[in-house]
Amino acid sequence: MKNLDFADLEDYVFFSDPDEIPNPVILKNFDLKKKYGIFMQKCFNYKFNLFNPHESPWEGTRVCRKKDLKSIDFMRQKVKIKNLKYSFLRFDKEKNIEPIPGGGWHFNNIMNPKDISTKLKTFAHSEFSSNKFSNPIIIEKKIKARVDLFERGHNYIKNKLDKDFPEYLVKNKYKYNQWIV
Repeated sequence: MKNLDFADLEDYVFFSDPDEIPNPVILKNFDLKKKYGIFMQKCFNYKFNLFNPHESPWEGTRVCRKKDLKSIDFMRQKVKIKNLKYSFLRFDKEKNIEPIPGGGWHFNNIMNPKDISTKLKTFAHSEFSSNKFSNPIIIEKKIKARVDLFERGHNYIKNKLDKDFPEYLVKNKYKYNQWIV
């Protein structure tokens, strides 16, 4: 929070994981109507154009004005779409949230099987660090089969790399051939 001293109280603060890419078209003339916003993003796994319909829309980038920012952790943990389903009596749930459709892309696990294995062995969900999930050979088979790493029955769909993707990616797809199916 100390690093935001330069920002005015009405300035927007965006929070995103590195693999959550906000749609720049939405950022032009951006005007948040509620206290918090959640960019609803298309989720892709393993390859830039391998669509995950089971986790789309992904609750990705969060935004609020500096004056409303309690903490980054608050935006990550407490600003959730499911809060909008709670009764108005649940004042313990943040409900002043604006879902932002077409909010961008969540490019999850766009890496080789060995790097995915390392990620699984070192990230917070230790239940997925076992060989059943983190073995690079098993991961490679799941990528080729276009199925979920965590055996939830999710199948992924190849999408054509077109105007619905980040402009930079479409214009430079030759640089990323190994990450496109």
